[in-house]
Amino acid sequence: MTDGATAESIRAGRGWREATEEALYGPGGFYRRPEGPAGHFRTSVHASGLFAVAVARLLCRVDEALGRPPALDFVDMGAGRGELVTGVLAALPADVAARARGYAVERAGRPADLDARIAWCAEPPDTVTGLLFANEWLDNVPVDVAEVDAAGVPRLVLVAADGTERLGEPVSGADADWLARWWPQAGEQGLRAEIGRPRDEAWASAVGRVARGLAVAVDYGHTARARPPFGTLTGFREGRETAPVPDGSCDITAHVALDACAVACEARGAHGALVTARTLPAARLITQRAALHALDITGARPPLTLASTDPAAYVRALARAGEAAELTAPGGLGDFFWLLQPVGVPDPLV
Repeated sequence: MTDGATAESIRAGRGWREATEEALYGPGGFYRRPEGPAGHFRTSVHASGLFAVAVARLLCRVDEALGRPPALDFVDMGAGRGELVTGVLAALPADVAARARGYAVERAGRPADLDARIAWCAEPPDTVTGLLFANEWLDNVPVDVAEVDAAGVPRLVLVAADGTERLGEPVSGADADWLARWWPQAGEQGLRAEIGRPRDEAWASAVGRVARGLAVAVDYGHTARARPPFGTLTGFREGRETAPVPDGSCDITAHVALDACAVACEARGAHGALVTARTLPAARLITQRAALHALDITGARPPLTLASTDPAAYVRALARAGEAAELTAPGGLGDFFWLLQPVGVPDPLV
């Protein structure tokens, strides 16, 4: 039950960031439901076990770059129900698996049947030596929405619990600075933008936990060269796209301005704090297709000669090729971005 002040704010409308936070992560929120994200939409993790195999290969490359440390961390940000971290640990060679420590970072409760080796936590470890991997995590970091009014002024979009919108105050302060740098609007009435500053801060904070290794964010996104003029805010429910309504009944998501996230870690240190002592190499944005090809997930069909020498192996290889093709498909999962941020090691995908 809400108190009077909160109920009034819901009726009057709140910014999309506050409303989404409550709808996704509040008591009874969408991401706290027993079925988890897999009950409503399909990510690369759910599309094929080959995705976990690829991430395990990446973790092995990070392990080599680190000189095979006694303890190797794998941190799964926005872990859902732990599907990715479970698959990655299972796909590791025995010598690497013996040193691996798996962490599932998720705000929902721990699944009852999760492997006991996996630590379930609301925040990543303070110090990570290994691979921090955020698959479709940043798109669910709530953001506010701005819309240009009749006078050409970007204003905060307010939303009621039923999804009804109205314009609020002009965007100001750090949010206005972010828009000016990363998503400048031409002043045409009705143009919209998602203000990605909270995602920049979330990513910088996550990278700040990595002492040595690699941080990777995988998401659907856009760059300054191709910002969508009316934004991308949308909802998903039971496998279908739907209108975003912040009442807990659906996922609420928006594409990520990953080029802004890519520079958010400059001159930042532990937990994203601004410092001058720690200098990180430049982050790199590549497509999922390029990343998975570099990890030997290509979708190439097996040779036909295998069909005559070992028909069962041919059928298995053909099925794997189909799954790999889905993960790398143009116009689909293959167009997702991978944001790579090495910390103290060379980029393992170069």
